[in-house]
Amino acid sequence: MLTVIGEALVDVVRRSSGEEAHVGGSPLNVAVGLARLEHPVQFIGRFGKDPYGDAIAAHLRSSSVLVPFPPDGKPSSVATAVVDDDGAARYTFDLSWELPGLAERLPFMLQGASLLHTGSIATMLEPGASEVLAAVEHAHPNTTISFDPNCRPSIITDKDFAREQSERFVALADVVKASDEDLEWLYPGVDVRESARRWLSLGGHEGPAMVVVTRGAAGPWGITAAGEAEAPTPKVKVADTVGAGDSFMAALLSGIVDRGLDGAQNRGDLRALPAEILRELLVHAAAAAAVTVSRAGANPPTRAELNSLNAGG
Repeated sequence: MLTVIGEALVDVVRRSSGEEAHVGGSPLNVAVGLARLEHPVQFIGRFGKDPYGDAIAAHLRSSSVLVPFPPDGKPSSVATAVVDDDGAARYTFDLSWELPGLAERLPFMLQGASLLHTGSIATMLEPGASEVLAAVEHAHPNTTISFDPNCRPSIITDKDFAREQSERFVALADVVKASDEDLEWLYPGVDVRESARRWLSLGGHEGPAMVVVTRGAAGPWGITAAGEAEAPTPKVKVADTVGAGDSFMAALLSGIVDRGLDGAQNRGDLRALPAEILRELLVHAAAAAAVTVSRAGANPPTRAELNSLNAGG
């Protein structure tokens, strides 16, 4: 079982042509992406007993994502994305983030989990961020940990806090993905590859086995202890960029799971991953992101769609 912990919300997307609402939230998108790639996955997050919460629950069910936390009495979280004519999105948020009772339920919910993913607002916004960090610490001895900071400067304005919090999670993670924009914001004036190399060294032998940087049209780049690799970005007509990084993350993790590298017992093999296999993972993940940007909203591909694209279909 794969587990994702993080925020669920509704993206209200505003374009010059009108307004649409899509279920989103970076961790939720990763959970849906993993499920569509045919992995059993549970999503631990929160949403309210309201129409937006009903839409979130229905969206998760439609992709066969398990939801062990019931809705609560607070309003569901909303992100408003203003999309410009080039397809780039700018966000504002109305959020509530906490998971009361998570600590008591973790031993049961994480029993048998081989991978735990988290990131984004869930790891930065209190009081939930502390609960997520405790969950990662609980899972770390037995479980592959993945992390994507997915920085939101409009929400977490304290850059020093965001940097410190990111580094706490990076030091506990096996797989880390960040965008070039994330790293440029966290470490201004530092080349993003140098920032990624530094992250690879955090936590020593218990730290990351892999750090990957997405760079938009320049394509993804990554590093492991065994070497570095990059991959091109497939050419597609961009509808918008909403959820592209989350689809990339889901497909990257899917490739790792497909190779039997999830679970703490496989940390040594994951750390020794050669550059040529890293490149294959990057190509696979970039293809998933390309499918997502070719259609509106955070709409990750199924395994069949991704296989068809990789086969040239």
